[in-house]
Amino acid sequence: MVPELNQAPQATLAEPTKPLIHAKLTFSTKPLLPTSSTWLPLSLFIPITCSCNSINATFGSLSAAKITYTIKEGDTFYLVSTGDFQNLTTYESVEVFNPSSVPTLLLVGDEIVFPVFCKCPNETQAQTGVNYLVSYVFQPYDNLSSVASRFGVQTQDVTNINGNEIRPFDTIFIPVNQLPILSQPEPPPEASRGKTERKGTIVGLATGLGICGVLLIVLLGVLLHRDAFSRKRDIGRVEDNDKLLSNRPVMEMKGIEVNLMADVSDCLDKYKVFNIEELREATDCFDESCLIQGSVYRGSFNGGIYAIKKMKWNACEELKILQKVNHGNLVKLEGFCIDPEDTNCYLVYEFIENGCLYSWLHQNNNGKLSWKTRLRIAMDVANGLQYIHEHTSPKVVHKDIKSSNILLDNNMRAKIANFGLAKSGCNAITVHIVGTQGYIAPEYVSDGLVSTKMDVFSFGVVLLELVSGREANDEEGKLLWASVNGFLDGNETRKVEIVKGMMDPRLVEESCSMESVMNVLAVATACLNKDPARRPRMVDVAYALSKNYDLCFDVSEDGLSAPPFLAR
Repeated sequence: MVPELNQAPQATLAEPTKPLIHAKLTFSTKPLLPTSSTWLPLSLFIPITCSCNSINATFGSLSAAKITYTIKEGDTFYLVSTGDFQNLTTYESVEVFNPSSVPTLLLVGDEIVFPVFCKCPNETQAQTGVNYLVSYVFQPYDNLSSVASRFGVQTQDVTNINGNEIRPFDTIFIPVNQLPILSQPEPPPEASRGKTERKGTIVGLATGLGICGVLLIVLLGVLLHRDAFSRKRDIGRVEDNDKLLSNRPVMEMKGIEVNLMADVSDCLDKYKVFNIEELREATDCFDESCLIQGSVYRGSFNGGIYAIKKMKWNACEELKILQKVNHGNLVKLEGFCIDPEDTNCYLVYEFIENGCLYSWLHQNNNGKLSWKTRLRIAMDVANGLQYIHEHTSPKVVHKDIKSSNILLDNNMRAKIANFGLAKSGCNAITVHIVGTQGYIAPEYVSDGLVSTKMDVFSFGVVLLELVSGREANDEEGKLLWASVNGFLDGNETRKVEIVKGMMDPRLVEESCSMESVMNVLAVATACLNKDPARRPRMVDVAYALSKNYDLCFDVSEDGLSAPPFLAR
């Protein structure tokens, strides 16, 4: 439903202009009964006034109809764009058209411009008889031939304007010389249906009352019969009840354990189920001397060293995700334990010897990471993310990629840890925003949009940390990713200035390849694009980093140009 169209704004009541949109509104039939009504979908064409709007370097020139929408409680740019406006626009475009409005601070009653995508026939199209270009949102169940058939045009005509790479919820333009007649659903007959419903209601009430009366009589008889014998049974059960009460705590504890184990029943055949006493012995009863960080302890048993993560019972989702992933750049889960006494859950991971990347970059003054090691770490993390994004079904979004969740083993190879916030499946909306300041993607903060592209954004921040040695969010609250705005738009001289200003002094002392650092910074900037659709996939990022690694440390120096996705 397009809300402003439903309210009949001036743009839709003017004389039909060449751009139109195809929309589905909702209308009500005449009430069948005083307290009921039937709502049916209504497909229609609506003429709009289309204009070419010069936006900025990011969006370029955009043809759109500016439709004003009044914000209601609970509205966000994303929800209104995808729901009320049926994806006829995007929340990124709305942000550009309303630069003075903050997506996270919308007030009820705010007047917001929503640009509905449109296009006018050009001179060549007009000469071939195209009188209208209809804006239509391509649905997941659509294909080009079915859409063309519905509008009475040839498939090639649609392809000529929109190309072949059309994705669900893209706005496409249908060239027509006259508007086809769209079939509408017929409202249900009213009078006869109303009489039938009233007659059925009366018969149903009469039958129900009769049955209830019979059941009531039977119930009274059963109660009287049971009462006659209840006193004798109660006397004989006093001792049994005392025994039952004394054993109740044990039974409740067992019940909790059974319920928790049922939640993770799918994991039982893949992971070892540890006993709580084993973990207490391994960690000296979770003594502070064994604490690694947060609620993660170092434990030793069966001749091995493990990392034991203690948490309240909220690990079910994490276990389900971990049991379907297996990759060398992900920290391996060895087993788990459930303590029914305090309903805690313990996840037992492989122990990674060299700690987290954050400590090496920001805390360990004696530690020095060479540029080659940093590149190798970046490639490892990229490969791990590529695996969970591309090779799991449904895709897994980590949601908390940051340098403190990247661990380094004895060979300084990186592994992604902590899937506590991970989500199986993407392109979902959440109202519970969690994460670490400085790494969170803008679309997640403003609209709660969860997708693999939010991991790409966070990875871009990690790349900046590797290049600069700075934290993602400094003591003054400045965000590291904001420092590279416009890097890809500058000339070579400007890029060199930005790189020199950002490079970790330890890398400057190493005299590492300036061109290699510049290439990594270009990858990071592409990952940090505010428009998630313009960010590269992790498979492209992994390829770009591996190519840069080969160029930096191989004899061959061919092919120094940046990968195609960086130029988009």
